[in-house]
Amino acid sequence: MEITLQQSELAIELAKAKADELKTPVNIVVLDTGGYLKSFTRMDNAFLGSIDIAMQKAKTAMLFRTNSEVVGEFLKPEAAAYGLENTNGGLVAFPGGRPIFQSEKIIGYIGVSGGAVPQDLSIAIAGSSL
Repeated sequence: MEITLQQSELAIELAKAKADELKTPVNIVVLDTGGYLKSFTRMDNAFLGSIDIAMQKAKTAMLFRTNSEVVGEFLKPEAAAYGLENTNGGLVAFPGGRPIFQSEKIIGYIGVSGGAVPQDLSIAIAGSSL
């Protein structure tokens, strides 16, 4: 099952509501399970440089079907996969990229960037909770 346009727009709205609550303008990306763009929004005053980071967070979550920060555990210098972040066009392995589930099945991925790392994580969690 793929994320629908309606679901991707709901994910964006849930994420935007959390960003507004935190007073943090962010970029929010929703990808389908194939890694293709389904929905995107750039809130007013969100950093332009964070657009690509949001996309890469969602892509990292998609490539490994897990939260982006989980991938980060494998990229630490002491980990066996150090250097992996240079693969797949670049991985972003800190919080803000997450799978979106319907029941127990992944239907899409969300990536958020523009705030501090804990803010991006909170916003991504809100957006992924359909």
